[in-house]
Amino acid sequence: MENHISIGKAAKYLGVSINTLRVWEKKKILVPERTPTGHRRYKISQVESFEGKKYSRIQNTVFLYARVSTQKQADAGNLDRQIGRLTEYASNNKYAIQAVFRDIASGLNENRKGLQKLLEAVKETNNALVIIEHKDRLARFGYAYLEKYISDFGGHIVVIEKKDVDEQQELVEDLIAVTTSFSARIYGKRGGRVAKKLSKVIESEVTASEDNGDGDNPGTDT
Repeated sequence: MENHISIGKAAKYLGVSINTLRVWEKKKILVPERTPTGHRRYKISQVESFEGKKYSRIQNTVFLYARVSTQKQADAGNLDRQIGRLTEYASNNKYAIQAVFRDIASGLNENRKGLQKLLEAVKETNNALVIIEHKDRLARFGYAYLEKYISDFGGHIVVIEKKDVDEQQELVEDLIAVTTSFSARIYGKRGGRVAKKLSKVIESEVTASEDNGDGDNPGTDT
């Protein structure tokens, strides 16, 4: 078929997953033609004209996800302020928020209740738009796997790219959590004492870095 492209090329052009295009076809948002063998083919003009539309605002179910590492940060209002910034972003872009998911847990913890509820909602919705401040809010490591999971269910992640001012402190806490876990496995009962020693080393290195002006100034959350 002349002047037509495959579903893979159409997905790449629009910056969405192949599964998203299949969802859009079911919802009659962007309907391709079919070859005699049943393969989807999109008119180039159709894809080009569709690119300029604010399709995500029309068809996506919008979820917000926010996370802080400790109860102390939550008590200080960091979590509420983070949600406030996400809400403001959604409002400015005319997104209708369906649900807000939140966690008070390390970004290394893959069993966070809020995260699990978010992923289940993404699966049920099949067209979710997930808004987060930056990638570390969703996961300290393994972000790409969560991104693929959401994409496979026709969803998409919007990263505002705002950095929390206490991000360095959270990274230190995550490193300490990893240290404690591995120390317990390696040294058994002695793991606690080993972890404390290593934690002091990590914190002293961070303090020295800040004093020398090498690190970001954690400042005060605003």
